[in-house]
Amino acid sequence: MSRQVLLVDDDSAVRDALAQTLELADIEPLAASSFVAAKDHITRDFNGVVLSDLRMPGRDGFHLLTYARGQDPELPVILLTGEGDIPTAMKAVEQGAYDFLEKPCAPTDLIAVLESALEARRGVLEMRALRSALETGDPAARMLFGISQQADGLRARVRRVAMTDTEVLVSGDPGTGVSKVAEVIHLCSARSKAPFLKRAASGMDSTSLHDAIAAAQTGSLFIDEISQLPAQAQIALMEKLESGSTTRVIAGTNRDLKACVAAGTFNTELYYRLDVTPVQIPSLAERPEDIPVLFRHYVEQASEQAGLSAPPVTPAVTSRLMALDWPGNARALMSEAMRFALGLSEETMPDAELGLAEHLAQFEQNLLEQALRRAEGKAVEAARALKLPRKTFYDKLARHGIRPEEFRRE
Repeated sequence: MSRQVLLVDDDSAVRDALAQTLELADIEPLAASSFVAAKDHITRDFNGVVLSDLRMPGRDGFHLLTYARGQDPELPVILLTGEGDIPTAMKAVEQGAYDFLEKPCAPTDLIAVLESALEARRGVLEMRALRSALETGDPAARMLFGISQQADGLRARVRRVAMTDTEVLVSGDPGTGVSKVAEVIHLCSARSKAPFLKRAASGMDSTSLHDAIAAAQTGSLFIDEISQLPAQAQIALMEKLESGSTTRVIAGTNRDLKACVAAGTFNTELYYRLDVTPVQIPSLAERPEDIPVLFRHYVEQASEQAGLSAPPVTPAVTSRLMALDWPGNARALMSEAMRFALGLSEETMPDAELGLAEHLAQFEQNLLEQALRRAEGKAVEAARALKLPRKTFYDKLARHGIRPEEFRRE
């Protein structure tokens, strides 16, 4: 999401000064001198927030707030007030304004409020995009969430593999959703109307394997944790695949199957037969920018199931989430979201000793470090991935004391 602020103030000197403050914080100002000049930007799809003076000739900030609430009740509007306008501004907050600031306000206070509002806006638009995908998209869009390049790549890979109708090997770390991805492959394929069966590989003998294949008929059979398939059943599966079958086999594993082949615990021919069309699921560590959108989705889902209103997911909460390693991946994040929705979470409670600015700095530092880690210390590549100008990227590294060379692999 772009970092845009619709800046509305009739005083050109104030407007220019505020715009400069925003630009120094890597926020794009859209300057307007009046409500009339600003109103065309105030739409349900506007991917930024509004910062408006309260006192303006003609239609003032109060009118702008009312109009914005009519266009989109979830569009953050921050009002700038003079000393005598504070009671009026407090009334505006009661009627839906995101916040108000007294003029003149310190740049750090202004940026802190805007960063919080931008993060809130991003969350709203991400959830709307998810709901739209759930309602109108294909199974990959409806069931595989994320806004990162890795998430886009996974959905594209799933769609391509689904159309091949060959055997598939789905692999990923524990908690990444191997079974779910296998089901999406089936639902995206021409076999989507036929059965989709799930069977555990552990303890499956040749007879139960043949029975499962027969039961799936012209659909798909998902064999979970294929590395645990007994040796005789591995041979039987290979023979069945070689002889031709009307059932599509999708195998899943959380293990390094190639290492199992090297260790002599998995049939070499079967591995290469399954590995013709592999699908590798990225871990959360590889796509930290997906953590907030996944978490919000899980919180809404858990709240709906519990009959509760979804609690707000603040920037402080998301920064803490993104600072964690999540070895349990999406499954662990889902459990944390359930606790959060029920008010039982301690890990995601904001640290009382840290203010909003500190939480935002922690959030930014984590993003920078994750980008460098994925780029193996290549600063230019990391800056490109974050869509930041090089100078801005290096300034941020210096601000946080981050050295790219520490992320390079030997």
